[in-house]
Amino acid sequence: MRPRAIFLDRDGVLNRVFRRKDGKTHPPKTPEQAEILPGVLEGCQSLRRAGFLLIAVTNQPDVSRGTQHRKMVEAINEKIRGQIPLDDILVCFHDNHHHCRCRKPEPGLILKAARRFRVDLRSSFLIGDRWTDIEAGRRSGCKTILVNAPASEAGRCRPDLFAQSFISASHWILQQTGGMGLQISCQSSFPLANPSLENPKKQLPDIR
Repeated sequence: MRPRAIFLDRDGVLNRVFRRKDGKTHPPKTPEQAEILPGVLEGCQSLRRAGFLLIAVTNQPDVSRGTQHRKMVEAINEKIRGQIPLDDILVCFHDNHHHCRCRKPEPGLILKAARRFRVDLRSSFLIGDRWTDIEAGRRSGCKTILVNAPASEAGRCRPDLFAQSFISASHWILQQTGGMGLQISCQSSFPLANPSLENPKKQLPDIR
């Protein structure tokens, strides 16, 4: 039997993000700033006990933009792995103009992890806080959960579940797969704000 996995966005899902004066969010710049969000450790532990692999997949374009160093991103990842029982963290360092296959919403990171760990994608889930995460999960064949965040752009995607927190997302997964998730307040079949997304084959706009 092939293993199941939970694919996790990093910034805004596992760890706290920071807001600039212009309202945009950015990831931690140093390991010291990498703060795990409430409920994440407990949720990950429950999912691990249920037999899921935990794999983070993250876009880190600041390296290509020259505002962050690759070694610093790797150091932040190591700190996060020291606090959460992750099996791996896969990173895309490219920016939009590179037109790579690994930068979400492309599914390359998820597909790479699936090959590495022989994951059954149809029995796997993705938890993200942006439409690009959800689209990458959908293209990979995973069930998807959008955790509410100001930068989600929820109208540009169609997750299987809209959740208010990581812990509620993890409980829903456990309920769906026969685990012991708690009763939670959440909304499945997330309503579309963009009618064009009724056609999943239609090309979505490029990311920021």
